[in-house]
Amino acid sequence: MTRRQQTKKRMPPRITRPSPFITPAIRVLETRLELSIEHRPGQPVRCAIDVTALLRKLIGDADREHFVALYLNTRHYVTHVHMVSRGTTQSALVHPREVFKGAYLANAAALVIAHNHPTGDVRPSPEDRAVTERLKQAGELLGIDLLDSIVVGPGTEFYSAVEDRILTDTASSSLEVASGS
Repeated sequence: MTRRQQTKKRMPPRITRPSPFITPAIRVLETRLELSIEHRPGQPVRCAIDVTALLRKLIGDADREHFVALYLNTRHYVTHVHMVSRGTTQSALVHPREVFKGAYLANAAALVIAHNHPTGDVRPSPEDRAVTERLKQAGELLGIDLLDSIVVGPGTEFYSAVEDRILTDTASSSLEVASGS
């Protein structure tokens, strides 16, 4: 062994400090939902209707597109909400890296993605379908299930990719099928 190698061996391990930009980002993701209890699902997410009230509260009436990821634990309770992207009136930029970075920081077992259409037409565009498929493939690779992709609007209608149709959220919490795709 050379002298230099011996000197390196004797040095104590270097302690590094986290970047000042990383700590606030982690703190934001670790923040629990701060919505009132009536808007937070008190039961596991089993279908799209279980999270539509929460999504409407967050992004339903926004004047431009917002893309949100709801992170769920192994029992499918919503633990974290992450605003992935705020876009324009017609689109929001979404990349799997941003969606799944939050999922890992939240220790999510599954996720539901959602965005709004400010125009009120909740039918998904071809780009919406492509993003959903890309995120589904990324989730399969990473071991985090994508349970649904939901599109909400300012009204009571919403689109669920799992149901593959437009549904109406009525006041009585029952679902009605709306005419459309």
